[in-house]
Amino acid sequence: MTEKEKMLAGMLYDASDPELVELLIKARKLARRYNLTDEDDVEKKEAILKELLPNTEYLPALQAPVYFDYGCNTTFGKFCSTNFNFTCLDVCPVHIGNNVLIGPNVTLATPMHPLVAEERNVRQREDGTYYTLEYAKPITIEDSCWLAANVTVCGGVTIGEGSVIGASSIVTRDIPPHSLAVGNPCRVIRTITDEDRIEK
Repeated sequence: MTEKEKMLAGMLYDASDPELVELLIKARKLARRYNLTDEDDVEKKEAILKELLPNTEYLPALQAPVYFDYGCNTTFGKFCSTNFNFTCLDVCPVHIGNNVLIGPNVTLATPMHPLVAEERNVRQREDGTYYTLEYAKPITIEDSCWLAANVTVCGGVTIGEGSVIGASSIVTRDIPPHSLAVGNPCRVIRTITDEDRIEK
């Protein structure tokens, strides 16, 4: 298996692999170009996003600045938007459904590091160069979710359809559909019901 295949499969992989480094540098350059493009230069911004997010059919509205590890491992559904400082560490696949709202300073973090120190410490190759091993777990955010300001979603988490994650929450476990969840670690407070409608 290639290091990229290992990475996407959630296995330990070498992040310094040349193919991965090339993809990462490409994504960082594209994100930097996007962040430096004026908001009213819509055509240029869309062209950059098409290259940064090649597997996304319906481009999201991303408020710069944004940051991606790879971009190609992230997909957005229709009518998605992110506020300032969206960070997506998409080492494993990140699936974002339709009508997802993402507040400022939100981080989606798929990378994981081994708990045993010897497994995560720097290693040396026979040629004298150094590397480390890491792995990742995918993230899924289902349709019609809202992640409020400063939320962090950890690898391996699925947030169920229609759920709301309160500001500054750290999501370490799956959240059921139509839940209001908050805290560190994030916990379900209650189910969202018709009683929560503003338009009665």
